Amino acid sequence: MANIKIMRFVCNPLQENCYIVSDDSNEAVIIDCGAYYAEEKAAIKQYIADNNLSVKHLLVTHDHFDHVYGNDFVKINYALTPFDRSNETVTFGNHTFEIIHTPGHAPESVVFYCREEKIAFTGDTLFQGTLGRYDLPGGDLHDLVASLHKLIVVLPGDTQILPGHGEFSFIEDEAEWIKSF
Repeated sequence: MANIKIMRFVCNPLQENCYIVSDDSNEAVIIDCGAYYAEEKAAIKQYIADNNLSVKHLLVTHDHFDHVYGNDFVKINYALTPFDRSNETVTFGNHTFEIIHTPGHAPESVVFYCREEKIAFTGDTLFQGTLGRYDLPGGDLHDLVASLHKLIVVLPGDTQILPGHGEFSFIEDEAEWIKSF
């Protein structure tokens, strides 16, 4: 298995986490490109160029504005549009992400999980120490709690979570408070 490399860019006024994930093949995916300001877009473009990456997919955990600000930038520069979340997996380089449907924050929310590397990009479903908002249009607390319970059952405890905002954590560190719902 080729080692995975993750670069986080904190973007836009809402401090959204955009990730560029690549491996030894130099193929990459962009997850939740919230790049709004010109300097954010330039930093992402420079990182991709400096690392000689071939961007294969634009992945979106959900369609809220702060996670998709940069989609046009990606389309213009890399000829990519958001990957169809109705699929069950997405592959790039030597890695595969399983797509786990996690409604609640938004009806179409998903988590991208790489079993081999034990990492999960949770968007705004699960953060370090808390759950995502459910008071926005399409949000639903019951669905969100069900999605969180699904994640602590499906994902091993040592899975690193990389959320849509804030710092990373591990499923085992979040499981106790999730079980209390």
